[in-house]
Amino acid sequence: MTRKLFGTDGVRGTANTAPMTAEIALRLGLAAGKYFQRKSVLPRVVIGKDTRLSGYMLENALTAGLTSMGMNVLLLGPVPTPAVGYLTRSMRADLGVMISASHNPHQDNGIKFFGPDGFKLSDAAEAEIEELLGADIPLADAADIGRARRIEDGRGRYQEYAKTTFPQGLRLDGLKVVIDCANGAAYRAAPEVLWELGADVIPVGTSPNGKNINLRCGSTNPDAAAEAVVAHGADVGISLDGDADRMMILDQNGRVADGDQIMALLAARWADEGRLAGGALVATVMSNLGLERFLEGRGLRLERTPVGDRYVVERMRAGGFNLGGEQSGHIVMTDYTTTGDGLVAGLQFLAEMARSGRAASDLTQSFETVPQMLKNVRYRAGQEPLSDTRVQAAIAGAEAKLVGSGRLLIRKSGTEPLIRVMAESEDPALLAQVVDDVVAAVEAAG
Repeated sequence: MTRKLFGTDGVRGTANTAPMTAEIALRLGLAAGKYFQRKSVLPRVVIGKDTRLSGYMLENALTAGLTSMGMNVLLLGPVPTPAVGYLTRSMRADLGVMISASHNPHQDNGIKFFGPDGFKLSDAAEAEIEELLGADIPLADAADIGRARRIEDGRGRYQEYAKTTFPQGLRLDGLKVVIDCANGAAYRAAPEVLWELGADVIPVGTSPNGKNINLRCGSTNPDAAAEAVVAHGADVGISLDGDADRMMILDQNGRVADGDQIMALLAARWADEGRLAGGALVATVMSNLGLERFLEGRGLRLERTPVGDRYVVERMRAGGFNLGGEQSGHIVMTDYTTTGDGLVAGLQFLAEMARSGRAASDLTQSFETVPQMLKNVRYRAGQEPLSDTRVQAAIAGAEAKLVGSGRLLIRKSGTEPLIRVMAESEDPALLAQVVDDVVAAVEAAG
């Protein structure tokens, strides 16, 4: 079975436009209810969301679909995506749902599903749910319709768990920390956890109004956090995205460190402690060549996967690895979490600061990055530019020029009509040339 509705991270699109309409959300509730109904005699589902205005609409539609199938729905309200993964498992739910479009602007939204183990559903499970969308699904009898109720302590449960991932005996006393919550799902949880662990907290992006999520803030727009770090003389900044499953670190000078640098720090530390399972880090094809060289220099391996934290997790579970993530800031630590968790990853970085007494700038420069360039090329709906002979010729030419000095990665976005053209090379002039050549060919074809 193939998936058309589901992308690399659930279903996503512009709110009130297919597939992000109330009607489709209701049908997804029916289909997911049917899929999981077969697996439990007392089916229950937890639903979380971020702070987007459209979350109310989609939450109600999903609840209607799920309860009509006899599932009992526990509504968590605004919580981070990793909280849904954690609470699905800890509350013995059969299904977890997160309503969020992550780092996208407020007009977008999405729906992500988690299984009873707290992990995101596999491609095969999503394909089966998608196939059920077109089926005639019998509804529950009137006496068997499910109930829905608000869970007031869901966020608190997650916050208490997040604190348990911070090493015992350590505190954040004396550390001034900027936390940028992107006006999103962690706008209350993250500052409270940091404060309770002793930090002097400077919050940014903690006034959501339904339309300002990720707006000039958050991990994809770290300037606001960087300015706050410098203005307040903070020791470090943590910048989350809208659903708090990814993060970036800002050092005391406001300089940004991406997920590759954080993973390098954690992999080296865990390897020294003998707790890096399999002697490997799992990351995507987007991670910098410098990270791979850093790991090789320490006798460790980099296992690469397709883009998407779900594919990182699948490889981690299959290979028995416990650390992985993405350059974009998804950090997955299966000793603690089932998906990327920006807050927990931030706590691990802060723990290293507290343990070592070193400045953030010292801990965010584990390796020298190989120059990398990424350009996105939008194409018209219905077009397949990567099938065009001109594009294929440009790609082959670029790969030939980079042999021995770098690499080229071309991929379609799983959420937008974009071709992503990425290259790495020690030669900046060659890097710009090969990327521009491929971009020009894609633009001509698309």
